[in-house]
Amino acid sequence: ASATCRGCHKGGEQFYWDQSPHARNDVSCVQCHSIHHPQNAGAGPMLTANDVNHLCITCHKEKRAALARSAHMPLREGSMTCADCHNPHGSPAPRMLRAATPNELCYKCHADKRGPFLWEHPPVRENCLNCHNPHGSHNDKMLVTKAPLLCQRCHIATRHPSSLYDLTALSKDNNRLLNRAC
Repeated sequence: ASATCRGCHKGGEQFYWDQSPHARNDVSCVQCHSIHHPQNAGAGPMLTANDVNHLCITCHKEKRAALARSAHMPLREGSMTCADCHNPHGSPAPRMLRAATPNELCYKCHADKRGPFLWEHPPVRENCLNCHNPHGSHNDKMLVTKAPLLCQRCHIATRHPSSLYDLTALSKDNNRLLNRAC
């Protein structure tokens, strides 16, 4: 069936299909698209599910769990879809992103975070995903972990010049660990 589809759908998004993780895992066109019985008739690419998000989470179960973690999640609220960030038909970027880097993609919606700022923390300029989980988190602002533990992932005496949160300053009685961030 995929060979039949690819007979006409060769260019555009489909150009990267052969190198995509979906193609490498033998996902066929008809697993996502249905010409005869689409569930989203008249609303786009003739999907086998009601919308793109429901289609993606049928296979990507770990992302489904992550999406449920955040109180405010644009994907669950319907203001964006998985395909806004990822191209399911392949991409030259890692993880089938619709931009060359995660930051470039994030800045499309979060332009106020682009900078330049008077003081910029290098990991922020390097990759937004150093601190944030775009698929959802139990932490404020979709952080991968809570502060100060987020900062301590890098700022520890063994890997970085000593900081206020190094091994000698931490103890169960230290007030920096209770409801405070760096």
